Amino acid sequence: MMRTKRLVIVEGKYDKIKVERILDAMILTTDGFSLFKDKQKRAFIQREAVTNGLLILTDSDAAGFKIRNHISSFVPAERIMHAYIPDVFGKEKRKETFSKEGKLGVEGIEDAILIESFKKAGIEEKEAAPNHTDSYDLYAWGVYGTKDAKIKRQRLMKRLDLPERLSKNNLLKYINRNFSKEEFQTIMEEVNV
Repeated sequence: MMRTKRLVIVEGKYDKIKVERILDAMILTTDGFSLFKDKQKRAFIQREAVTNGLLILTDSDAAGFKIRNHISSFVPAERIMHAYIPDVFGKEKRKETFSKEGKLGVEGIEDAILIESFKKAGIEEKEAAPNHTDSYDLYAWGVYGTKDAKIKRQRLMKRLDLPERLSKNNLLKYINRNFSKEEFQTIMEEVNV
């Protein structure tokens, strides 16, 4: 499996699902053009760019390049790594019709092509680092699966300055990229006060 500390940005949830099979990384979806109006997501991307850098992987159509260029307008070029997929004409399996330009998007591209795109961007295959914090820890700290979990999770997201809708998997990836288990324990003690 390939691995990067960079925040990987893709367009939609099916792109994210595809990339998760190949790349161990924190993956954020733009949800199409909604990124253009989402100030919280934009601020998160800017912070992550400074801290860990970005890897942008969008479809090779006009919409994908518009999103890529939009992100490039508010993040310094030296903090962005670009991965491109080639123009492959066809139709994604889950869709009934071809896209407007007739090209496959990230979700429809073969894994081998995505791997090659990541390699060209500078991502290398690495052994995954052991997770220091896991789902059980989040449960034990009351962030998931407990009576007051929603309130504690909201406090935690606010304390870490993260988007409220960040998934549990991405939260764990964020925690493990930025904190030791002991450092995160201290944060949880603050949150649970």
